[in-house]
Amino acid sequence: MRKLNRYIANTVIGAVAVVLMVVVALDAISALVDELGDITDSYNFVEILIYVGLTLPGRIYEQIPMSALIGCLVGLGMLASTSELTIMRAAGVSVWRITWGVMKPALLFIAMGILLGEFVIPLTDQIANSRRALVQGDDEALQSRHGLWNREGSEFMHFNAVLPNGKLYGVTRYQFDDNNRLKASSFAETAIYQGDHWLEENVKETLLTASGTQLHSYPTREWDTNLNPELLNVLVLEPDDLSIQDLHSYSNYLSEQNIDSKEYRLAFWKKLLQPFATASLVLIAVSFIFGPLREVTMGYRIFSGVIVGIVFRTSQDLLGPSSLVFGFSPLLAVSIPVLICFVAGVVLLRRAN
Repeated sequence: MRKLNRYIANTVIGAVAVVLMVVVALDAISALVDELGDITDSYNFVEILIYVGLTLPGRIYEQIPMSALIGCLVGLGMLASTSELTIMRAAGVSVWRITWGVMKPALLFIAMGILLGEFVIPLTDQIANSRRALVQGDDEALQSRHGLWNREGSEFMHFNAVLPNGKLYGVTRYQFDDNNRLKASSFAETAIYQGDHWLEENVKETLLTASGTQLHSYPTREWDTNLNPELLNVLVLEPDDLSIQDLHSYSNYLSEQNIDSKEYRLAFWKKLLQPFATASLVLIAVSFIFGPLREVTMGYRIFSGVIVGIVFRTSQDLLGPSSLVFGFSPLLAVSIPVLICFVAGVVLLRRAN
């Protein structure tokens, strides 16, 4: 039985790996073409290649569920086409035993996705975004097109670039009074974290008073705020690129500031349940091979896998934003497609058995 499990695992791993490489390559080429529209003297082709290369871990993570579905359909489809699955069944191997033999190698890709999502993607994507923001300008207020906004109490702030080592470029701050009137604005070329506060450098400040405006310049100035490099490392990334721990902590931070955190709650549940989503799609793939796709061509199997994957992702993409608009639980929005795939896979496998 070990040899049989190893044979199934090698077939599935090879098929999923090939599909994953093809899908990620197509995604990277599409991203490269999109970035070419922003090419400048500073943000040149080499910088674009570096940016796309740094975002590859995120693209791999995003494509794992779809690749697992199509790869399992391809791998098991080859075994079905050569009647090897029929021989296994004739030898007394149950459908559920074969399903577990397929699920075990799929767990390797699920584990790879967890490691990428928790430890690799937050770092590589931040480096990519910060590097792009730096080469596109950081020495003027609100100059960078990829800058970041944040609010803390009655103060709004904008950063042209955020580096992972606790250094900010192009810090613009707007302070408002209790009547929502602007009372001060400032711009600092850089800000460096000192452990319990930030030290702004080359600061220009404008104070708005009843008698007029006052201009001040400071070589350095302390800035006390609840923001720290850990929170800013979260701010620089899209919610889907953050780790589960960062999503949880930043959601709590937004709630403390009375800022809507539903988008980050949704990303939290989506990321937490992605391993189950991948497993449910693998279950669907196995049930299709033993059911409606047992005797069709390989091209039809791939086409069916693409359609199922698109429907699954589209349903999540529709239900997720709908939960933000209509106010129902993000957990429900993320789990419904997963549960549907899981139940459908179990029902089809029981019929095949």
